[in-house]
Amino acid sequence: MLVLLMLVLLVKPVTGLGQQSPAPTLESLVAAAQQAQALNDFAAAEKAYTQALRIEPSMPELWANLGLMQQEAGDIAAAIPSFQRANHLNPSLYVPNLFLGIDFLHTGKAAEAIPFLSKAEKINKNDPQAPLALGRAYYAVGKFSPAAHEFERAIALDPKLGAAWFALGIARLNQVELDARRMSVEAKDSPFAGALYAESLEKQARFNEAATLYRSLLDSNPQPPCLHSSLGIALLRHRDLESAAAEFAAERAAHPECSLALVGQARIAIGRGDNEQAVNLLQELWGRDHRFLVINAAILTEGLPNDAAAAVAGHFSQQGTVISSDLRSTLMSAFSGGADAVNDNNDSRESSASLPPEPVLASGQTAKTFYAAGEFHLCEQKLDHALAERNPDQLRLLATCSFFAGDNDRVLRAATALEVLQPNSAEALYWSIQANERIAVQSLARFQQLESDSARSHVLLGDIYHQLERDDDALAEYQKALALEPGNSAAMLGLASAYLSNNNTDKARDTALAALERSPQDPELNMIVAEAMVAQFQYAGAEPYLMKGLNVKPQLRGHVHALLGKVYAETGRTSEAIDQLKMGESSDENGSIHYLLARLYRQIGDTKNASAALEQVKMIKQQRLERVKTIEDPDLSSLESPPG
Repeated sequence: MLVLLMLVLLVKPVTGLGQQSPAPTLESLVAAAQQAQALNDFAAAEKAYTQALRIEPSMPELWANLGLMQQEAGDIAAAIPSFQRANHLNPSLYVPNLFLGIDFLHTGKAAEAIPFLSKAEKINKNDPQAPLALGRAYYAVGKFSPAAHEFERAIALDPKLGAAWFALGIARLNQVELDARRMSVEAKDSPFAGALYAESLEKQARFNEAATLYRSLLDSNPQPPCLHSSLGIALLRHRDLESAAAEFAAERAAHPECSLALVGQARIAIGRGDNEQAVNLLQELWGRDHRFLVINAAILTEGLPNDAAAAVAGHFSQQGTVISSDLRSTLMSAFSGGADAVNDNNDSRESSASLPPEPVLASGQTAKTFYAAGEFHLCEQKLDHALAERNPDQLRLLATCSFFAGDNDRVLRAATALEVLQPNSAEALYWSIQANERIAVQSLARFQQLESDSARSHVLLGDIYHQLERDDDALAEYQKALALEPGNSAAMLGLASAYLSNNNTDKARDTALAALERSPQDPELNMIVAEAMVAQFQYAGAEPYLMKGLNVKPQLRGHVHALLGKVYAETGRTSEAIDQLKMGESSDENGSIHYLLARLYRQIGDTKNASAALEQVKMIKQQRLERVKTIEDPDLSSLESPPG
């Protein structure tokens, strides 16, 4: 139900109406309408306001109240003309402008909604509903940055408005997608595009591929900062500690300003049990920039077993005479899971309040000096003027320092200003993508905090994490949803999908089978069961599930046809397999479908189509190489080599 807003009360004596509208009659009708409204009897209230308007049709407040009652009764088609009449009589009334905007938005006329909502926001600067609705209107027309700005205005007015936090996260994610598309077209060969893709590979736990791609970027110029450290962290996550240590050492030698290398070395020291060295490195980091260490402290626990983390936490807790209380508190928080809360779960405007103060900005030192010393917060403070002066070099440095200081809003402002000066700047897109993604994750996590007991919120967050290829986080959210609401169908589907993306085919199959007990005809669940079984070479068992899976939404149907083609090929039905694979060609992302087609064509002696299919494999591989800048072949290990 929409929140009813206070309008001008009409039960006081009305002057200047003459003999045509006796005041007692008008007063009694308004009083009756308000009484019915208080009882949620909107039909009776609507009737009373309609009668009042026969007495005084030129009173805009009456038309606005009538529109509200029609709105509450669910009759938007009737409410719109009432609000329009009120707006015509008095364009400065808040309620008609607000609800005309909301109603146009709900009826698919987002562009028409924007002027009314903009005016409503100017009339009443204290109600978060106007910027919230305006943000949704901008979002509906694809203007994601203006939408995010409005959602942030709504949050500033009501920090506990969960809908605004969620909408902000989704708007930022859509801006990431827009920027990524531009990057793939305008700067696909740049090291900034390569670094972003390498990060994406890491999120998919494809650490080998990520490391290969990072290595290919190390000699590029210009390049994103701390590439050696990014490679080191990928190797750390791949449990290759020796190679990771070498990369962190190389970073410190070439780029001593890169504090990520110190974090990585501290993590290596912790893993080796050298807690004394870890303390020394962490004290050095703390002396450089408190905020940087707080934001990146989660790396210290990367891949660390729980018992080892507990032992390290115990060691840090006993260092009261060696390290400061603030540093000790930060480390204890990191090893109890709190670092993620600082890094992911708080908006930068809130989290900065809980961070320890930085040293006072000293005069006579330049931003470059602070950056070279790893003092990123002081660097961004020194560059406070850069946004106004519009110097590209200063804006690049501001974006870098702000990012490492955790000030994502300022990263965005610097990236936007840089793009204005250099419209095709890959670096501007890089920083925009990085900052928008951080803000998105923080906003969605804040939404979760506000609706922490909602299974729906966990499912929504799981879906977002799954979209971001953060499948471990997605799994955790779906499991939280199921703990609150066992058997939740959306959570079960999401959980099965995340397991499948994480290459855990056993759990993907078992989860989807459990969900099918409640919804045996669900096409997506059937598809997941089948895909898991195909991955386990259970071709005959997968077929009945695939037949039900053919009813999936159109964008997934090609994938089901491709799986059916694989099943038919492996069970000796070559002709049917070719037919199914041809229907699944659109889902071929790595060339494996056309590779299998080539094999089948050769089996039946059709060398012409076999050659054409192999040409398609080469083209897909080349496009993939160009898109992701990686040198590895697609995974065709499950297919036989075509006959000689």
